Amino acid sequence: MSPQDLAAKVGENIGTSEWVEMTQEKVNMFADATGDHQFIHIDEEKAKMTPFGGTIVHGFMTLSMIPYLSANSDMPKIDGVKMGVNYGGNKTRFIAPVRVGKRIRGHWELVEMIEKRPGQWQQTAEITIEIEGEDKPALMCEWITQFFV
Repeated sequence: MSPQDLAAKVGENIGTSEWVEMTQEKVNMFADATGDHQFIHIDEEKAKMTPFGGTIVHGFMTLSMIPYLSANSDMPKIDGVKMGVNYGGNKTRFIAPVRVGKRIRGHWELVEMIEKRPGQWQQTAEITIEIEGEDKPALMCEWITQFFV
């Protein structure tokens, strides 16, 4: 799909990812990578005594799953992309904890798609990460990505 064709989809849902299980092993690896070893993420016995009833996924880990979820989604691919980069976010809210062992998936709604310079496109999408079987999403964010074609 051309960037111009994608720009015509502003206001539409442009994709949904596959489900992915958030395992304790993944959470432990994220804790090691970031240095965030708070017990609610890695100590299953202590975490059972909290209102969460067990270990939960780091909020930042859930946010960092966006590239994986995007790559494993039905979103249209932009023709001729040489490179894509994260540009930042306007809003990020961690709404509900993801309990370890749950599955998540992402939904994308296109908010804006503009050409900043010839061949440099900026996409803003509202991303909702859903938790399987839960009423509230894990997070919602408005994320900005730039694509170079």
